[in-house]
Amino acid sequence: MATLLIAEHDNKVLKDATAKALTAAKALGADVHILVAGKDCKAVADAAAKLDGVKKILLADAPLYEHAVAEPLAALIVSLAGNYDAIVAPATTNGKNVMPRVAALLDVMQISEITKVIAPDTFERPIYAGNAIQTVKSTDAKKIVTVRTSTFQATGDGGSAPVETVTAAADPGLSSFVGEELSKSDRPELTSAKIIISGGRAHLRASPCRAARCTDRLTCRRL
Repeated sequence: MATLLIAEHDNKVLKDATAKALTAAKALGADVHILVAGKDCKAVADAAAKLDGVKKILLADAPLYEHAVAEPLAALIVSLAGNYDAIVAPATTNGKNVMPRVAALLDVMQISEITKVIAPDTFERPIYAGNAIQTVKSTDAKKIVTVRTSTFQATGDGGSAPVETVTAAADPGLSSFVGEELSKSDRPELTSAKIIISGGRAHLRASPCRAARCTDRLTCRRL
């Protein structure tokens, strides 16, 4: 069959995480369709249609999906799942919120934060805070996968996929949007940043250090 990729967007702009997750989705070897669910998000669907290698865009434009509330979005994905062997999403806040619900409704295991596609049913993912890499082979009929986008290059433009409108699924009535408070920062999102700088633990130069791994044991003290 095909692979369904869940688009990451804010109803106005398609996020870079979608293009990176698309690279992983294409590695599964099947046609890739992208689901754009939101409100007044036709511009997002048009942007997704330009990504290279996409066969179809599914547009679910309804007030129900304006704020990407997990339960209604999961119900929509499950209603479309019959046509797909795999459902993929970037491992963003939204992806981590929605995809476990999709997996539970479909009664399959989720494969989280993959960093490599070995085969359509076999993936690599980090464990133990990234200190080990686990190879996972799934026997489920449908693969529910989230992608650690920092390990995949973004797919470029060059496509012209058709946009098809899909009907909103019934609202399960389990949750409703109340409000949100977003912090503002000049820094890019971690999942889309091109350069990430991570610092280590600080040292104070004071008395001899007893840390076994310290490279300056005579003149520093670990905090």
